Amino acid sequence: MAGSEAGPVEIDADPEALKRHPTLFRAVRRRRNPPLRRTDITVTDEAAVKRAVKAASLGNAMEWFDFGIYSYLAVTIGQVFFPSGDDTVQLLSSFATFAVSFLVRPLGGLVFGPMGDKIGRKKVLALTMIMMAIGTFAIGLIPSYATIGFWAPALLILFRLVQGFSTGGEYGGASTFIAEYAPDRRRGFYGSFLELGTLAGYVGAAGLVTLLTAALGDDGMESWGWRVPFLVAGPIGLVGLYLRLRLDETPAFRKLEEGSTHRASEAASGVETTAKGDVARIFRDYWPTLVLCVCLVGAYNITDYMLLSYMPTYLSDEMGYSETHGLLILIVTMVVLMLLVNTVGRLSDRVGRKPLLMGGMLGFLVLSLPSFLLVQQGSLAAVAAGMLMLGLSLVCLLGTMSAALPALFPTPVRYGSLSIGYNVSASLFGGTTPLVITALISVTGSKLMPAYYAMAAALVGVVAVACMKETARRPLAGSPPSVATPEEAARLVESQAPMPRF
Repeated sequence: MAGSEAGPVEIDADPEALKRHPTLFRAVRRRRNPPLRRTDITVTDEAAVKRAVKAASLGNAMEWFDFGIYSYLAVTIGQVFFPSGDDTVQLLSSFATFAVSFLVRPLGGLVFGPMGDKIGRKKVLALTMIMMAIGTFAIGLIPSYATIGFWAPALLILFRLVQGFSTGGEYGGASTFIAEYAPDRRRGFYGSFLELGTLAGYVGAAGLVTLLTAALGDDGMESWGWRVPFLVAGPIGLVGLYLRLRLDETPAFRKLEEGSTHRASEAASGVETTAKGDVARIFRDYWPTLVLCVCLVGAYNITDYMLLSYMPTYLSDEMGYSETHGLLILIVTMVVLMLLVNTVGRLSDRVGRKPLLMGGMLGFLVLSLPSFLLVQQGSLAAVAAGMLMLGLSLVCLLGTMSAALPALFPTPVRYGSLSIGYNVSASLFGGTTPLVITALISVTGSKLMPAYYAMAAALVGVVAVACMKETARRPLAGSPPSVATPEEAARLVESQAPMPRF
């Protein structure tokens, strides 16, 4: 027999030899990938999945409501909290305070992420929700610079740091929570609701600021109206906390706690997984994936913050639009994106994450300059068309990224790895976007700097997407297959499909 001539070791090590001996090929494949058993498969509870999606998305909406109101009130906050003088200096000071909260996000990721891998996703997400609500609500109570002088910006920075630290555990946890609850074939669809929460938070912030500005005028907003959006965040946070405390832990984490997932992974692939919450091993064993995550998130965050946070300031300060006019255009753009984001998520389940992510990155690379040239035309139709071109590129990222990022890391270190990678990138590139763009325009005098900055980020994103693996319709690394119905689980077992390698 050929098998006895070649020997099992040589054939096992030679894929071409295996192809020439089908019987041995099947035997080796069965040895490496034992057939699925019913107990290996997680059957999701649709009602539980929907509760998890609702709770995670509401927390994300609150996070972006906070960032949105600060961005949309940047001019007013600069006037309230910083000494009167040059308007550009006040705006830069306001955006610098916006950016400072991002400096501590990696620290929050280092603390909350590994904690979520050790004690569970649910407990940490409840804690981050409490801290976010306190930080945002407290900003609405700070007296102005005219009242308490230096202490006004000092307190503003303090509570922005509280927000930033808590946010370090928010996105990684929320996206992990949804990804681990969702069935494999619908992870993109359910994950897109997290970004629907992002857009809802932005729309809520922009809508509230627009209504208050129209009703109170600039003087009323500077006097007391700016406080209202921050104070509203307190009750919203309590609602989100209530929803999160009612949830059960994710199925993937429960199986990890029982030890079955860890043993199945080692038996199937012979690859040792990291201990839960082990920060040192995250950096030592997963640094290439962390670098990939930082690049993906950096490109994503720069384009996201450029459009959804900075554009109202650009339209008012650089293009001479009234603040209300610029916000209304942005609100319409975001509503369009809200109508599309779940469709994009569902599409990513069918065609894969990579095609949509690549489409979004290439969209920013090719369309950013034409979009800003349209915006500079000044007419309502031209500005709306330019914003929509950017928005359609962004929605390809929004509807896909929340399912793609958690799949980069295995279950025992998913929360920690994603929180660290995401927040390092957000700190370096996301929160600094308004500040960097404002400074670049001030230095160069070119109003096209936002387009150039987005194009540079998109180029990095194109390379990162090209380097990532496709993860759609596949089990999360370190977790067993997850299906929507018992019938689907039975079909999977009957097919005797090989156990996915983790």
